[in-house]
Amino acid sequence: MTFRLIDRDWDSEFTKGLAEHSGELRIVCPFIKCRALVRILSPWPTSLRVITRFNLSDFARGVSDMEALRRVLDAGGAVRGVQGLHAKLYIFGAGRAIVTSANLTGADLTANREFGVVTEDGAAVKHCLNWFDALWRNAGGDLQRSQLDDWTRSVSSYLASGAPPKVSGDLGDFGAVVRIKPPSIDLPTIIADPPQAFVKFLGHGSDRSPLDRSTIKAIKRSGCHWALAYPSGGGRIRPTGVRDSAVMFISRLVKEPNDIRIFGRAVALKHKAERDDATAEDIKRRPWKDRWPRYIRVHHAEFVAGTMRNGISLNVMMDTLGSDSFESTRRNMDSGRGNTNPRMSIRQQPAVELSNKGFEWLNVRLESAFENHGRVPLHDLRKLDWPELPADPKPSP
Repeated sequence: MTFRLIDRDWDSEFTKGLAEHSGELRIVCPFIKCRALVRILSPWPTSLRVITRFNLSDFARGVSDMEALRRVLDAGGAVRGVQGLHAKLYIFGAGRAIVTSANLTGADLTANREFGVVTEDGAAVKHCLNWFDALWRNAGGDLQRSQLDDWTRSVSSYLASGAPPKVSGDLGDFGAVVRIKPPSIDLPTIIADPPQAFVKFLGHGSDRSPLDRSTIKAIKRSGCHWALAYPSGGGRIRPTGVRDSAVMFISRLVKEPNDIRIFGRAVALKHKAERDDATAEDIKRRPWKDRWPRYIRVHHAEFVAGTMRNGISLNVMMDTLGSDSFESTRRNMDSGRGNTNPRMSIRQQPAVELSNKGFEWLNVRLESAFENHGRVPLHDLRKLDWPELPADPKPSP
């Protein structure tokens, strides 16, 4: 019998499996990210069948990608869904099987210590094939592109509304019920390997917050739990540089001493004209939005509990990292031209893009602040104003 125990470098195991058994690949995996799927499955197998989860909350939280499922369909593969799926099984042709704790995500395949077994034992592979076939038969019909389109609209509407906690369970789970449905799991938002990261500034030099002001007051005043406001610039300038899934670190100018404290984090949606312009109702609620009417909508926002004192000091980050703090100063340092002083780069700016080192530095320390001080409770966030969900049709099962 041929078994190998593995706890790292799962991407190389996939590469070997596809090189030796390129005809057919069967996947059972709860969470699939598009970048990991495309990297691993290159070239694509001639036949591909995937069993995964169709819980729309998974896609909203970023633990799985609908675009990955679309890639499978575009390649001629088939996808079916099972509620509460936790198993991870990968079968290469009829000659190799992997049973592992690793999902098809970049972190699981390259960084995390995921444990499992690789086998080419004929009897073991046959058992895996029989189990897959039985699960496939009970996993409902094949996913259709029209379903994906409906689901994409539903999730996009939910995210555009800030992903309010009170409606997260209304998105629906369209997987088949196979035997006993396990209890649902409240998964964390994925904040890893973002396409971009920014610090968004709230307040200005003449309106600095005291350090003892509560973070919930800052959230209520700004509405930053669902939208980050930018100035209009005479009606022409829009915040078009922020891409979908960028991480937005939310900060407030504070006094005593003059500093900027990062007290929250959220995931961005790319700016879309009209949808992301302040409405008359928005301006009535917060009159200052008449001058700051452009939005970067955010979802799954989370904030440090307590006061601004519990936030992360941007001054400390700039002192520690210097020109490596922000993307612009890092590029200027590399090229030998332009400003390399991080403090000068943030003057009169509504937001600034972080370098990779800046993102990692802030992310680690904000996680530590969450652990030490807690997060603003969901029941407090539920009481805040949230934009209404757009009137999109219910997604088809």
